[in-house]
Amino acid sequence: MRIPDEDKVTFGQGLIPLSDEIAAAILLTLEAGWEIATAYPEVHADAGEVEITERLRDGMRQALDRNEFQWRREMTVLPGTESRSRPEILTPDGRTDIPILMSEIRLKFQVHDPHAIIECKRIAGNHASLCRLYVISGIDRFQTGQYGRNHRVAFMVGYLISGQAAAAVSGINRYLTGKGRQEQHLEPSNIIKEPCTWESDHPRAGSSSIELYHAFFRLKAASS
Repeated sequence: MRIPDEDKVTFGQGLIPLSDEIAAAILLTLEAGWEIATAYPEVHADAGEVEITERLRDGMRQALDRNEFQWRREMTVLPGTESRSRPEILTPDGRTDIPILMSEIRLKFQVHDPHAIIECKRIAGNHASLCRLYVISGIDRFQTGQYGRNHRVAFMVGYLISGQAAAAVSGINRYLTGKGRQEQHLEPSNIIKEPCTWESDHPRAGSSSIELYHAFFRLKAASS
């Protein structure tokens, strides 16, 4: 797997490189993990984000063990951890849902912290409050640097409690438009052929912008 050639980066300095190839590998591992996660009875539309995310993490790990992915020995799916947005902060100010470690990046750039972060949210296009939370408790945490301050690329997963992915994207974009952030709209991505993914770009104060990839997964109805 190709690791970008960049200057050495350290905690709180520089930006961790992430090639399109690695981003695609993360998205494909997410998809394979979701297929496994949906078999668990705890994964349904009435379940909480934490329970669903734990099963998604389990599924991603099993997918790396089961599949002949080229990157299966390079990628580590870590448990959710408390994080510090800046090195001078001693009390963690965030908790990441699914951190990803790539062994070659760890060895090449001596970066101990996760090299990618996946933030997970429940979502539905007709649910304005969930669309709002997807932005303010997801996108904005990356934009402000609370999550992934030294990352160029990050990921979000939307758990669809109802409706389709396109409707959820429309709801999120509608909220962004209402805040005058049209240039940050989610747009279709061609980084992988299937499943459909979206991408967005968000400016950061005093640094380059952060690129987000978005995947949306449909939840089954709760058992009666």
